[in-house]
Amino acid sequence: MMKMPFVRIAAGFLLLSGYANAQQKLTGFPDSLVSKQVQLEKQFDQQLSAANIGATIKELSSQPHHISSARGKEVAEEIRRRFNSYGWQADIVTYQVLFPIPQDRVLEMSGPKPYKALLKEPALKEDATSGQSGQLPTYNCWSPDGDVTANLVFVNYGLPEDYDYLARMGVDVKGKIVIAKYGRSWRGIKPKVAQEHGAIGCIIYSDPKDDGYVSGDVYPKGAFKNEYGVQRGSIMDMVIYPGDPLTPNVGATADAKRLERQEATNLLKIPVLPISYHDAQPLLQALGGPVAPDDWKGGLPFTYHVGPGTSPVHLKVKFDWQLRPCHDVVAKLQGSEFPDEWVIRGNHHDAWVNGAADPVSGLAALLEEAKAIGELAKSGYRPRRTLVYCAWDGEEPGLLGSTEWVEDHAAELQQKAVAYINSDNNGRGFFNASGSHALETLVNEVSRDIEDPQTHISIKDRKLALEAIRATTAKQKAEKLGKTTLNINAMGSGSDYSSFLQHLGVPSLDYGFGGEDQGGEYHSIYDSYDDYRRFKDPTFDYGVALSKAAGHTVLRIANSVNLPFDFRKLYETVNGYATELADMTSSLREATAIENRLITEKKYLYTTDTAKHLEAPSLKDPVPFIDFSPLQNALAGLDTVTQQLAARKGTINSAAVNKALYQAEQQLLYDQGLPNRAWYKHTLYAPGFYTGYGVKTVPGVREAIEQRRWHEAGEQIKVVAAAITRLSDYLKQHIH
Repeated sequence: MMKMPFVRIAAGFLLLSGYANAQQKLTGFPDSLVSKQVQLEKQFDQQLSAANIGATIKELSSQPHHISSARGKEVAEEIRRRFNSYGWQADIVTYQVLFPIPQDRVLEMSGPKPYKALLKEPALKEDATSGQSGQLPTYNCWSPDGDVTANLVFVNYGLPEDYDYLARMGVDVKGKIVIAKYGRSWRGIKPKVAQEHGAIGCIIYSDPKDDGYVSGDVYPKGAFKNEYGVQRGSIMDMVIYPGDPLTPNVGATADAKRLERQEATNLLKIPVLPISYHDAQPLLQALGGPVAPDDWKGGLPFTYHVGPGTSPVHLKVKFDWQLRPCHDVVAKLQGSEFPDEWVIRGNHHDAWVNGAADPVSGLAALLEEAKAIGELAKSGYRPRRTLVYCAWDGEEPGLLGSTEWVEDHAAELQQKAVAYINSDNNGRGFFNASGSHALETLVNEVSRDIEDPQTHISIKDRKLALEAIRATTAKQKAEKLGKTTLNINAMGSGSDYSSFLQHLGVPSLDYGFGGEDQGGEYHSIYDSYDDYRRFKDPTFDYGVALSKAAGHTVLRIANSVNLPFDFRKLYETVNGYATELADMTSSLREATAIENRLITEKKYLYTTDTAKHLEAPSLKDPVPFIDFSPLQNALAGLDTVTQQLAARKGTINSAAVNKALYQAEQQLLYDQGLPNRAWYKHTLYAPGFYTGYGVKTVPGVREAIEQRRWHEAGEQIKVVAAAITRLSDYLKQHIH
């Protein structure tokens, strides 16, 4: 097992005030019930087995099991069988969703050094499952059919700023095929931006500088991507809407009304194909044009040029575009007092190939939780609220199974769903949590009480120690060492929480461990049990840690007398976002003024040889005054209400008040949704329009400022302020 002595040292300081001497306090439980809950969690922990989690990973990743495959259905049936054997009532819910499988893939280059891409990952004797039949080929799901031939341009990571730089170099991608590196954004952003700039095709490759031999020994000797490894993956424009492209806002039942494929606004228009760095090398070597700037250069052993190349590249892809079954497994354990209040836990079961890490490592932890809770139930335990454990299908192509189930049950979920707790792939390392900030206090208490398998301090203190070690200045280090609470991250997208939180306003959390499990197997045939047991979590102890973290969270929400929402944390977080937005606007105003002056005075500074040949940037419109006072005033009102609510904590325990607490997040929704993507209704959290998985907080305002849409920024400030005021009024009405 990898050691991290520097973290151990920092964690030693934190141990003095951390796990070892933690005063047991459980938000939502009166003192008289704390010991009973703590004892229940100890009994739960005693039922968890690392060996059992490892065996589950081995079994469920033993064969390829993508959505609609025969093995995918078998996996769903095995999960249902397990839930029922644990004492849950489990069913399979099937939707009919669009899911294209490749029929033809060609990538070739003509010219002085012709090349035909392999588009194939070889089987390895060290990886027992890598040569199996039933593997999906290497492709980007939701690429349209296409057959194009054009010269090639290298666009770095394919982000908007990369195209700005190319334009200043005099390089135009219109009518060209572009090649971009994986990384720095979600993969679907790369063809999206290429399409916006007039490219007719997009190739995405994994550069060895990012997850190949530059990072470490390659598979099978080490964990990192070998020259033939390819990252499959969806390029659906999920920032418009996730789920089945043909049934936005409604469940994809057999008789659902469907769009024509050409009407689906989350599908792109240019063909896209992922390749290995083995296949990328001859294409990149054939490029001419300017030398790429230093921060564009990758790890391949030649000089990177941006092109365009003079050797035409031919890209052809064709798909079958069929409706296929999507099998969700939904298991319930009915609550003893509040059966119509649901605590929902989920992880997907489909994989691009075998998927030992993604998703089976997280799924195995979820099943181990369900088994442990089932053992408690056989001994007489019943949760106060109903538990709903879900294994989603079709997550990989675009959150299909979870989105269709949420859309199909939207009205019921907004009435009954207390919280949704998600996980996905899991590995050795540090605890990571993101989600609704009113649940941040709960996350801190849960993580305080769980021991890290490697360092034997709490998973909370180990994460705080990491933050202290990563601080870059003495002042920051001192601040981090003095910190006693974790700040959970905001949610973007990329896993099954998206529909719950961002579409319906169901309070949500996402858990996982990682940081000491780096590698290059992601979405390849090498995401296997052999890879996982060597490089990800060899003892499967972090699977148990995930079971404890998610299981304790589920049990505390399910059994609490007063639901453990702390809206002071929400206020503090959003107030920080508001300050950040105001500061960002001021900085942007100052930077724009300086840049325009340098351009006007012809003093624009070039710092590299490449940059000397660039055209000067165009003058930018000045940043006008933006009035943040509506947002600031709304936050002041929320501060007052949340302080009053905190003062009354422990004195409010009626069912009506608890229901008001878990439905409060819905007040932060805006019925008309975000600009240009109405499916996303949460005013505080959304995936970024040009980041994909990466979150944009207060997205309507933030993205308007970033994209210099000043009038829209002002309008969105009022929208967010109204949502926060709505939340304040709602809490006053229901809590006082």
